[in-house]
Amino acid sequence: MASTETAPAQATKQTIDPYNVTGEIGEDGVMKAIDYNKLIEEFGTKRIDAELLARFERLTGKKPHRFLRRGIVFSHRDFEVILDRYEKGEPFFLYTGRGPSSDSVHVGHTIPFEFTKWLQETFDVPLVIMLTDDEKYLFSEKRTIEEVQGYCSSNAKDIIAVGFEDRNTFIFSDFDFIGGALYRNIVRMSKHITLNQARAIFGFNESTNIGKVHFSAVQGATSWASSFPHIFGTDEKTTVAIPCLIPCAIDQDPYFRATRDVSSRITFQGTRYAKPSLIHSSFLPALQGPGTKMSASIDESAIFMRDTPNQIKNKINKYAFSGGKVSVEEHRAEGGNPEVDVAYQYLKFFMEDDDELERLRVAYKKGELLTGELKAICIKELQTYVAAFQERRAKVDDEVVKLFMSTRPLKWGGNPRAQIVVPKVEGTVSAEGAEGGDGKLTKNQLKKLEKQKQIEAKKAQKAKEKEEGAAATAASTA
Repeated sequence: MASTETAPAQATKQTIDPYNVTGEIGEDGVMKAIDYNKLIEEFGTKRIDAELLARFERLTGKKPHRFLRRGIVFSHRDFEVILDRYEKGEPFFLYTGRGPSSDSVHVGHTIPFEFTKWLQETFDVPLVIMLTDDEKYLFSEKRTIEEVQGYCSSNAKDIIAVGFEDRNTFIFSDFDFIGGALYRNIVRMSKHITLNQARAIFGFNESTNIGKVHFSAVQGATSWASSFPHIFGTDEKTTVAIPCLIPCAIDQDPYFRATRDVSSRITFQGTRYAKPSLIHSSFLPALQGPGTKMSASIDESAIFMRDTPNQIKNKINKYAFSGGKVSVEEHRAEGGNPEVDVAYQYLKFFMEDDDELERLRVAYKKGELLTGELKAICIKELQTYVAAFQERRAKVDDEVVKLFMSTRPLKWGGNPRAQIVVPKVEGTVSAEGAEGGDGKLTKNQLKKLEKQKQIEAKKAQKAKEKEEGAAATAASTA
């Protein structure tokens, strides 16, 4: 008779790459929370520390976002380079993206977009958002091109509903936009990534289709400003030196390690290509708990931005992993674990009040706050967040999407406390502090011009007075 015993779960290490996100499974078969300290060490990134945040606040005059304050955005590559450029008024841009794989985004998808929006408002710089419909086709055995293209308009509406402005934001679909300057950069990039490098970075093998191998060049070349002459102009010798900052989840880092390597090795007419800078966020866990990430294809794993208040309530109550104890008595005596409790983790992402969040953490850990009570607070917070999104989403129609996805000049201001340095492109770039696309001076420029005139007038007056004084002295001694 065959044994009915269940084989013990095999222990595995955590896996974090662009295609897989799973926490470590211990000897007991239980999945652990993702170890972000280990990722910093493995990926060779830098931790965002108090000194960097203090400099950010000093330069921008803004309190760091709650994601930065709480270590949700925790790691970076050359973020200090971006701060250097902001301090000097030198140009840079933001770049992020979305792979359209469903007709609705979930709250996990909004994390990088919400943070990107905040960065854009803080720095007042251009933003390009890439809809990687080609990637979703290449990396899926079942999806058709028509299916993924069909998701683009809906996903663009979701992204716009986060709160972006059309004046400084360009959204594009790879299938629709790639060509011209961007395609030239894709070819430049692909020529400098060998098959061995692609295998080492992404884990590709003999069965990997060549479209997957080539896609790393598509995603990487988008980080070069020269890919967007309608934003930065056609003087490639100038634009290749303009870097970008990429806010993304840590699993996307491998793409840009390859890009940074290529950028350090190629030039355009003697000018080195700028390496992209990155700022990494952790994952909003799936409802099932730590070590997981929300999936657009599994409804029970996520809170979708289309969910009704009742659906949100039911999902949190039914599926949200609890860090509490089995009984009320045991929980009161020993307390819960907020670090694995999904309701608390969601509050950590979405509740703005630091003091209230800390109060909840301490109360839950002491057993003063029960799991059901914590879930109720989480439900209310998420219902408010999703309802606000849905209200904005209802105002985004096809014409709005068409505007955001049109190839057009963008307008931006940069650091108002620095002399703005923007590539001069007649009739193309319209930016606060730079010549407008219509050839007229901006309000910011007019103010600076008037101030300069006043300074010159004072200098001239002083010189005149000095000259008159010298003449009077000479006359009296004659």
